[in-house]
Amino acid sequence: MSLTTALFTGLTGMDVSSKSLDVIGNNITNANTTGFKSSRALFESQLSTNLNLGTAPNAESGGTNPSQIGLGVQFAGTQRNMQNGAIQPTGIATDLALEGPGFFVLRQNQQTSYTRNGSFDLDQNRNLTSNSGGRVQGYGVDQNFNIVPGAVDDIQIPLGSMTLAQATRNVEFSGNLNASGSIANEGSQITSSAMTDLGSAAPATTGTLLADLSRDGVNPLFATGNVVTVNGAEKGGKGLGEHTFEVGGTNTTGSDANGTSLGDFTSFLNNLLGISGGTTNAGDATGVSVNGSGQIVVEGDHGSENDLTLRTTDIVSNGSPSQPFLMTDQRAADGESVRTSFEAYDSLGTPLSIDVTMVLESRSSTGTSWSYYAESGDNETAGRFLGSGNVEFNTFGELSTETPPTIGISRAGTGAVDPMAVTLDFTSQSNFTSLSSQSSEFNAVSQDGTPVGVLDSFNVEQTGVITGSFTNGLTRSLGQVAVATFANAEGLVDGGGNTFQAGANSGLAVNVAPLSSGAGRMISGALEQSNVDLSKEFVDLITTSTGYSASSRVITTSDQLIQQLLAMAR
Repeated sequence: MSLTTALFTGLTGMDVSSKSLDVIGNNITNANTTGFKSSRALFESQLSTNLNLGTAPNAESGGTNPSQIGLGVQFAGTQRNMQNGAIQPTGIATDLALEGPGFFVLRQNQQTSYTRNGSFDLDQNRNLTSNSGGRVQGYGVDQNFNIVPGAVDDIQIPLGSMTLAQATRNVEFSGNLNASGSIANEGSQITSSAMTDLGSAAPATTGTLLADLSRDGVNPLFATGNVVTVNGAEKGGKGLGEHTFEVGGTNTTGSDANGTSLGDFTSFLNNLLGISGGTTNAGDATGVSVNGSGQIVVEGDHGSENDLTLRTTDIVSNGSPSQPFLMTDQRAADGESVRTSFEAYDSLGTPLSIDVTMVLESRSSTGTSWSYYAESGDNETAGRFLGSGNVEFNTFGELSTETPPTIGISRAGTGAVDPMAVTLDFTSQSNFTSLSSQSSEFNAVSQDGTPVGVLDSFNVEQTGVITGSFTNGLTRSLGQVAVATFANAEGLVDGGGNTFQAGANSGLAVNVAPLSSGAGRMISGALEQSNVDLSKEFVDLITTSTGYSASSRVITTSDQLIQQLLAMAR
């Protein structure tokens, strides 16, 4: 009986050794599998044959221990090693590694699985996916690119297709304004020849219809449908572009039922010339008007950079005469001034050219006072002029104006945010001064707007936040890779393909952001290697094969004894 038991005891040793060999072999073959977690085989003894359960000591005799013969070994199960593997940099942006607890969450065919293998890639729809097509899950962003925590969804990184622009909101300036320059006094003055109203034979007024306008009292200057083109007008030597005005067309104010008036045309001129409508230091009201003699009078703002040029040849009609207005330059603008230009962008990324002119207004015992004039040919509805105001400097040439001014630019009919507000920040740069110098000089040194840019690259931060970089220099959050944590990660079920499924003893998956709620950190451009320790596996391989051989010797020895016993019976 005992020899037969020994046969089966040796068999159990060979059985568990073969299972251990399976576990070791699986570990060794996955030594280079990304994110692989090794396992170890666990053994336990089987039931024993009880020959004597032992006795307790008493007054007459000492106690005896149990007498038992074991019936072999059995396979108790496997235990997975969830320790981190080594982190290997790859330089590939879509490769991700986890250092610490947690698993990447994959969604495929309505099934959720978990993995430590972060060798991901982008499919044709720019979804971040695993090698087998599982879509990596994470948190999206709202319209302002803020991470929206909560339910997880597919992570998309639209390289080469996502575009983004940012409207200009702030512009910073730097430079020096010449405090010893000449005080601005007069603006430019330009007048036309005198004109009459054919209907009344009186000097023309703003209410005179262009079709009734005449220089000689006999021949009209315009007919309904004529197009007047203004091209060549200058402000401070800078061309103001080409502008057209249709007689009797859509430029009517609505009060002149029979066509456009001279007042409509002067408003048109005032808008394209960008005159502020204020008053010069000489006391002249600025703007384009009609005087009592029937002349068009252009009164510009003071400051040499506001000096206007409007010649007879700059105003052309497609009717007869081709040069309807005979213009005469009466006076040039004077005073220390300087102009700078910068390019701003609306919410659609459309570039807008904006000019800012600084004019020396006065000097006093408290410092110097300058005026700024902002204008843009891209102002859609209200003309070139955008706004003006004062900027004060103290006796040390330092800015004393604390609140930066804001100008508005019309973007009506463009599809962009309207109006567009831009703050002219003269105060943030400590080197914006008004000191005595040979000349004034200032520039826009920075602004926060950008044209349209395309998503060019991305990086994943330790918190899992995906930060995209656009070709226009902007960076925005595109999403956040989520990780799943479990109360008992060793209780996960191997689902094949280097993935796991939630098991009966793993607990439910809790989706969190990396570096929160006990989850590890995420490393971009790297992969977690297998945590298999080959040296240990080879030692276990030796001990397992030794155990297998020893168990086989128990069987062969038992067999030899049985054979001897049978030989005695012959």
